[in-house]
Amino acid sequence: MAYTPDKPKLAETSEQLRARIPGWGADLDPRDRPSVPREQFDPTFSGAHWEFPERQPELSPRERSIEHAFLTPVFGTSCPPRGLSGMIRRYSYAKYSEGRAAHWLLLLASDRVDAVESTLRSFVSRRPDNPVTETGVLAEGSRHGLRSRREGRRADKVHHPLDPIIVAAPWVLGAGLAYAVLRRVVGRARG
Repeated sequence: MAYTPDKPKLAETSEQLRARIPGWGADLDPRDRPSVPREQFDPTFSGAHWEFPERQPELSPRERSIEHAFLTPVFGTSCPPRGLSGMIRRYSYAKYSEGRAAHWLLLLASDRVDAVESTLRSFVSRRPDNPVTETGVLAEGSRHGLRSRREGRRADKVHHPLDPIIVAAPWVLGAGLAYAVLRRVVGRARG
């Protein structure tokens, strides 16, 4: 019994368990095991047909931790690093070990920069991001969103006042910055 001064009972022996539980330990003797005729135990046999797996070709330089001599034989190529975020990511891998906080902080920063870059890229595409429909703001009025915020037992009620600020602030700041830059460029062109 836990947390008492009594000495715990010793574990039962194999014979006691076999007497008490029908079939207990049936696979202890290799001659009684059903897979024995086909089972081959060779500690040196791994089942692989290679010593080292065939390497995936590295078509463009990939980031690699400084702790490792080379890339793993297979690696992802769906999102190669590009732009400023890629430069930050490459610097993080080239300069800092994975055990350093600076490495991970730079990777977090590069993710944020990548988010900004993709938003800016969307503005020059045929289908720019639409923050109104993509954030689900319209569902607040049409799908009982406001009522669920007031009356429901939601765990995220604490930060509801911050949601409009978090969603709208980057767009308002970006629009204000674009207006200021445009105003300055037009002012210099006139003067």
